[in-house]
Amino acid sequence: MAKIKRAAAGELPEAQLRLIAKALADPRRHEILQQIGASREGAACADVRGCQAITAATLSHHLKELEAAGLIEIVRRGKFAQLNLRRDVLEAYRKHLGAILRPKG
Repeated sequence: MAKIKRAAAGELPEAQLRLIAKALADPRRHEILQQIGASREGAACADVRGCQAITAATLSHHLKELEAAGLIEIVRRGKFAQLNLRRDVLEAYRKHLGAILRPKG
């Protein structure tokens, strides 16, 4: 899966908006994202898996979906992986959703 490039500062391309919506629609991915975001320093992949009743392969799939949507960054250090929440992307998505509530004109 190719990573999506950011548009302008604070704006997300339409394709990324769709990927984020799809990623967050899955309850398991939503839970994983919350777990990663609970720490400013990020979370170790092993710690996330330890809190989930899923296989390593299933966790890997969910992490790939979150990464493809641009919601997390995976930093590999040898055989270990650090998972970091992309707070800037989540904030841009929140602003996009907020714009839906604003009247036009």
